Amino acid sequence: LVTGVSGAFAASDPSDELVDLVYALKSGYRQNAHWVMNRSTQGAVRKLKDADGNYIWQPSAVAGGTPTLMNFPVAESEDMPDIGANAFAIAFGDFRRGYLVVDRVGVRVLRDPYSAKPYVLFYTTKRVGGGVQDFDAIKLLKFGTS
Repeated sequence: LVTGVSGAFAASDPSDELVDLVYALKSGYRQNAHWVMNRSTQGAVRKLKDADGNYIWQPSAVAGGTPTLMNFPVAESEDMPDIGANAFAIAFGDFRRGYLVVDRVGVRVLRDPYSAKPYVLFYTTKRVGGGVQDFDAIKLLKFGTS
């Protein structure tokens, strides 16, 4: 989904872009959907208001709880880009169904008795990876014109 404005929310009704992102996701994925954005993007989104002047961001009712945006939980990820020209700064979706983490069984240990005399070093490695499994389960908001 594209905002139509390079590097910012639209000047009029900026929260409509977030509503459009929610409904761009198929209904089967919305049930367990989360917002993902970094801290500076969260700061910009927290300032958005609805037509009645109410903030659309709702802080958690309990200490240490998860805040919500349009009744969906918000997760912070510093790996997401800041709002900028052609940046995909906000993600929304069911990440459990959309992203697969592969964790290979076992840990490999390499014994190195030569590098640090008179000590023996041990190097351990574990193979993990991941990737998008279902592209319908995750949608991104692009801050750009096309």
